[in-house]
Amino acid sequence: MNQRLRIYLDTSVPNFLFADDSPEKMEVTQDLFINFIKPSIYLSFISLVVIAEIEETKDFDKRLKLLNILKEYPIEMLDYSETEEVDIQELADKYIENKIIPEKKLADALHIAICVIKGIDYLVSWNYKHLANVNKENRIKLLNWELGYRRELRIITPLELMDYGI
Repeated sequence: MNQRLRIYLDTSVPNFLFADDSPEKMEVTQDLFINFIKPSIYLSFISLVVIAEIEETKDFDKRLKLLNILKEYPIEMLDYSETEEVDIQELADKYIENKIIPEKKLADALHIAICVIKGIDYLVSWNYKHLANVNKENRIKLLNWELGYRRELRIITPLELMDYGI
C-alpha cells in the first residue's frame, strides 16, 4: 500500500500563488496546487496559525483570495487537543530559547512545533531565512532529538516536493 505523505503548508506557500513580483516562485506554487494538492497526491494541512497570519494580511482582496484558496483545494485544518496545544507552545518556545528561530518569528516556531507534534512528514515553505534551509533543519533536528522527538521532519520548498515520476 502506498501511503500518502502528510504535508503542512506554511503561510508563505499560498501567498506565492499571487506573487506577481516573483514569477518563478509563483509558477512553481501554482504547479504544486494544480498538479499535486488538487488531486490529493499528498495529505495537505494547515493550522490556525496559518489562518491567523492570513487574517493579518492588510490587502483585503488578497486576504479573501488566500482564504478562498484554502476552501477551493483539499487542505485540511489540523486539530489538536489541549495537551497537544501546550506541547506545541512549549516546543515553539524551545526553538526560540535556543535561538533557532528569532523571538519575533513565533509563528514560524509554531509551524515547526505543530508539524513535530502532529507527525507531519514535510513542512513546506518559501521562507529560506527561518525555515527552509539545511542549517535550520539540522539545528531543529538536533534539538528535537535532545527533547525526545525522534520522528524526522523535513522542511522543504514547494519545488522539492514536486515529483512527476519521470
